[in-house]
Amino acid sequence: MDTIEKVQTLGEAARYDLCGACGESHRVKDDMGRWIYPAALPDGKTVKLLKILLTNACDNNCLYCLNRKDRDFPRTSFKPEELAYLFDQLYRAEMVQGLFLSSAVHGSPDRTMEQMIATAEILRRKYLYRGYIHLKILPGASWGCVERATQVADRVSVNLEAPRQKWLRRLSPDKELDDLLAPLRWVKHLLEDGGERRVRRAGQTTQFVVGAAGEPDKEILQTTERLYRELKLARVYFSAFQPLEGTPLEDRPATPLLREHRLYQTDFLFRKYGFSPEELVFDEEGNLPLEADPKMVWALNHPHFFPVEVNRATKEELLQVPGIGPKSARRIIKGRRLGRLRTLEDLQRLGAVAKRAAPFITLGGKRPAFQLSLWDALSAKTPHKALATLALPPSELVYYG
Repeated sequence: MDTIEKVQTLGEAARYDLCGACGESHRVKDDMGRWIYPAALPDGKTVKLLKILLTNACDNNCLYCLNRKDRDFPRTSFKPEELAYLFDQLYRAEMVQGLFLSSAVHGSPDRTMEQMIATAEILRRKYLYRGYIHLKILPGASWGCVERATQVADRVSVNLEAPRQKWLRRLSPDKELDDLLAPLRWVKHLLEDGGERRVRRAGQTTQFVVGAAGEPDKEILQTTERLYRELKLARVYFSAFQPLEGTPLEDRPATPLLREHRLYQTDFLFRKYGFSPEELVFDEEGNLPLEADPKMVWALNHPHFFPVEVNRATKEELLQVPGIGPKSARRIIKGRRLGRLRTLEDLQRLGAVAKRAAPFITLGGKRPAFQLSLWDALSAKTPHKALATLALPPSELVYYG
């Protein structure tokens, strides 16, 4: 294959590896740029990433994966110098600002990792590239490869794929969860050892495949919270399972994207609000209700916390109110020092989503006007009745600011 054909093949193969807040909108659409994605960095900036595999030739046989060993399709690879040169040309043409490099495992994990690291080292040393690089740590990689990756990459990641060995076995019979967790533990140690680590800039992340193995949201989120608490991960990403032709799971139904969205909303509650898995509301199967966002579900199931008096509430109390996020809570606390907040318009000006907050607050001891359906939801006898009343159109899906 020539270089363009390799980019098309290995870019397509990298589609399901998440590198951040990547979406289909705002992507470069020409032939070379189809695999350039906008991604949000930890500092809030957005960069254009070339997301690509070093090789799609794989020794593993993950049941859901496009690159599995037993799937019949064209295989190709980049050499480190070839890929580094390609990226440098795209960077100089201002088409990309960063690199996300993953790979299938071919030969051995260390052999493939060494080629990935060599690509990054060529960019750093030969082309003097100082920008963002995200390297995937491959299952089975040695301590030495993991350590070298943390020295040249701004971010590293390991795909756990499932929250427990029981579920992982249904996706990737060749893998052991403890083997996947080991590099995450090593990176945590390396980040704490005081040595020179470029990876301190953006830390480490992981990814779960959602819905392919039958795992419940509750287990995904319990594991997510432990990863944040014990291994200090920067982010956890969720990828709704999409069946791919030519794989053993091709006839399995796709996971609704709304389920993925609810997991991201809950992840935000963990990271920005201090929620714990024990506070969440799940259905009988251990999944998040899809009909309303998890913060609203929590509020509906804890009516004794409400109404909250906005003019006296602590930051923690404000954060329990649907429609009030960390930024708007800070603005409310600052704004009420200048005068009492009296109307929903006052809240709206401070960044709150007033129509969502209205049923759960008082302003100066008085309840504001709000939609009757929301109040009915509060008094419903079961969460599901409440949620049915609160079903929101896609345009109102939120991440709480």
